Amino acid sequence: MIIYGVALLSICTLLGVLIGDLLGAAIGVKANVGGVGFAMLLLLFFSEHLKSSGRFVQQSSQGVAFWTAMYIPIVVAMAAQQNVLGAIKGGPMALIAGALATVVCFALIPVIDRIGRPELEPQPAEQQPSGQHRPGETA
Repeated sequence: MIIYGVALLSICTLLGVLIGDLLGAAIGVKANVGGVGFAMLLLLFFSEHLKSSGRFVQQSSQGVAFWTAMYIPIVVAMAAQQNVLGAIKGGPMALIAGALATVVCFALIPVIDRIGRPELEPQPAEQQPSGQHRPGETA
């Protein structure tokens, strides 16, 4: 049912916000630190786990797909609430953290891309009879 997908998304959002609040309190920031990111990671983890176990049916994934389509407008609305100018005026830490996070994300793209791909088996080398060379090969 579609409602199960929406329920999964809701649970992941609540857990992500809770983790973000706890992380903010742990580092002494009065804000949610990465709550949406934790929620998205939890949603990916749980949805893939349920798909692999066969308990996440097509109709349930439609509930997640609906909110996936709504994700970009939600992120834009959340970003509009951030005080970016205040963060930049507060010191270079916001810029350094943003640049560092971007570099790390770009560096992890090839690593994440390889996850789940089957490994290619090496091709056995063709053996040529002695004295014969393949075209373009030097002796």
